[in-house]
Amino acid sequence: MTRGNVLVELAHVQSAPRRWDLSRPRTWAIIAVGLLLISLICGFVWTQRSPANLRYVSASATREWVSAWQAGEVVALVRHTERCDRSTNTCLGPADGITQVGSVAAASVGRGFEQLGLEKTELFSSPLTRTMQTAHYMLGHDAVAQEWLETCGPTIRDEMVAHKTPGQNMILVTHSGCIADFERQTGYPRAVAAEYGSAVLARIDAQDQLKVIGIMNPEGWQRMNK
Repeated sequence: MTRGNVLVELAHVQSAPRRWDLSRPRTWAIIAVGLLLISLICGFVWTQRSPANLRYVSASATREWVSAWQAGEVVALVRHTERCDRSTNTCLGPADGITQVGSVAAASVGRGFEQLGLEKTELFSSPLTRTMQTAHYMLGHDAVAQEWLETCGPTIRDEMVAHKTPGQNMILVTHSGCIADFERQTGYPRAVAAEYGSAVLARIDAQDQLKVIGIMNPEGWQRMNK
């Protein structure tokens, strides 16, 4: 065999596709690991990180949750608006309260809730100044202070169900940490942190079954108005 033929045969051997020996346990182990990695990647991609943004849901989905509100079945966890100690804007009053910008933002959020109707609505708040002020500027009257809306923790979801009056919606003005606690307890452990004035809405039916509806950020109320 000539040297040229040897080189051709070697090149052919090197370029030949590698065959998997399915009779070897190692081959199956590699396949199993590959499938596991693929499933983990797909799960991470497809798992919803945060509740649905209600600004972008379909008209039918909007009608469904608005109908639940009209039936007095909705709870809204609202984060207070801009706080003084983390802003250079002018304070509304006490340093542990909200800014003047925050009071305007709270009033805008309140108008969003007014569009839905407040006849079947109770207003509660964390006892801290910034949440009490936000609640007042939202709806024009003071909220009922509730300690559990400040401490929150692993019982926030159960507290919501326990305090829900049948046929009455609840607006709960609270803190970003409390909203994060609620989202972790309802299947959203990696949810994006709540922004000032945003609300997480949930439905609690007559059997005390809770289902997260979605998130309404301040600008989402403008779409509702339209």
